Amino acid sequence: MSHVIPVWSVPSVAVIGETGSFPVRRIYCVGRNYAAHAREMGANPDKEDPFFFTKPADAIVPSGAILPFPMATKNLHHEIELVVALKSGGRNITSANALDHVYGYAIGLDMTRRDLQNAAKNAGRPWDMGKGFDQSAPITPIQPAAKIGHPAKGKIWVKVNGQTKQEGDLADMIWSVPDTIAYLSGLVALAAGDLIYTGTPEGVGPVVAGDRLDGHIDGVGALALTYAKA
Repeated sequence: MSHVIPVWSVPSVAVIGETGSFPVRRIYCVGRNYAAHAREMGANPDKEDPFFFTKPADAIVPSGAILPFPMATKNLHHEIELVVALKSGGRNITSANALDHVYGYAIGLDMTRRDLQNAAKNAGRPWDMGKGFDQSAPITPIQPAAKIGHPAKGKIWVKVNGQTKQEGDLADMIWSVPDTIAYLSGLVALAAGDLIYTGTPEGVGPVVAGDRLDGHIDGVGALALTYAKA
């Protein structure tokens, strides 16, 4: 089929040990999946079901990048997360079978224009522009699950200019990876190429122009990102 405008390249993520890359279909993000973070955001984690928001596929940016500071914000926040990459999908996947659909794992940052998000919340409006902006989903190369297994515990942290800001353990997730996949597949049909950012531990905070971010998840790898000086 021909098109009336030029077709853009499919966003993709490098895969460790492979020459081919992982094409990205959709990016789903889990909100408030660590109890301490839910509380720091003013929520009661004991009363919430899983909820999700999305980012555009082309919001991904590779680890190691030097990025311009995002437009239209004076309060950019870091949120370090385990990312799940799916090789297959479907509807109403069971928790018991969910990991059969996982290709691998990466480390991601759910960068957030917190001022825009909070203003939208206060006005009762959608907060897409607080989350789904350009280059808002930095990500490391994917580690295939065939090589590293399915990490369910291990340290997760991020440092800003060498100072630890967020630190937790994957075991602290309220909804595990299998449970998250199962719940989400009851809302939408998942498919190969989907990424799931699984939530962030407590300690989210501001990033300014010139800052360097370093992230880590045991068994998955390390992430680095710098925002250019103004």
